Amino acid sequence: MPERARPAPWDARLSRPGSPVCAPDWLALREGADAAARAPELVELVRVHLAAAARPGAPAVIRDLGCGTGSMGRWLARRLSGPQVWILHDRDPGLLATAAASMPGVGADGAPVSARTQEGDLTELRSSDLTGTALVTGSAVLDLLTAEEVDGLAATCTEAGAAALLTLSVTGRVEFAPSDPLDAAFAGAFNAHQRRRTNDRWLLGPDAVAVAVDAFARRGAVVESRPSPWRLGADRAELAEEWLRAWIAAACAQQSDLGRCASAYLGRKLDACRAGQLRLVVDHADVLALPSRVP
Repeated sequence: MPERARPAPWDARLSRPGSPVCAPDWLALREGADAAARAPELVELVRVHLAAAARPGAPAVIRDLGCGTGSMGRWLARRLSGPQVWILHDRDPGLLATAAASMPGVGADGAPVSARTQEGDLTELRSSDLTGTALVTGSAVLDLLTAEEVDGLAATCTEAGAAALLTLSVTGRVEFAPSDPLDAAFAGAFNAHQRRRTNDRWLLGPDAVAVAVDAFARRGAVVESRPSPWRLGADRAELAEEWLRAWIAAACAQQSDLGRCASAYLGRKLDACRAGQLRLVVDHADVLALPSRVP
């Protein structure tokens, strides 16, 4: 009787939702796909808002929550005009140091960009901490929070009169080409894993975007949401392979009987990936909440 296939070991980079700390190599691997996925039309709305809120001689203060190695700042600062001061928030001092050192020095119009760091948990921020902040940003953060934490973040931003651009939250939808009969089973188990209870916290996972939109809208913010899917093909084969391993492992951690077919399933996906034949769409969404009145 053949030996039962064992599920791949759980990938620690995705094993700790609720913590913004991720391994730098994973953050580096996904940065290009993140940049290609974010919704540019929301950035234009941010530019208009910052221009309307600008005060002569004062830089726009932007706070990046769960900044990791700083990919959001590297992407967004170059797309905004006028002087900017970025305050980079994370719980990991090593990531903060990397983020601060890699921020661009100028924005879209050549105006200066500076950055400083603040170590701590983003869920502990209060509206008084955001005094003078024009924009709060975060990337791949919302789906790691609970409903209560997202509601608190919305309250903090709206009470402070700060706009919020929160990008790349998973929606739970994945498309494969070629498809496999087991795709739906693994997707369902993965989504259940993202919504699991951990340390007495029920994580939002794929429900985060809808919860965030509602939380900001209930407080009078003008909310826009746009799709920001990863589209992974032969040009991003390394990212696709790493994502697949973690995605399947998470599904197996949630639904142990999938372990019986996980190795064969992963093998079929990797064979297609390495042959340059796999096309993968991982849906995300970006959310922009603008204050109803410019401060």
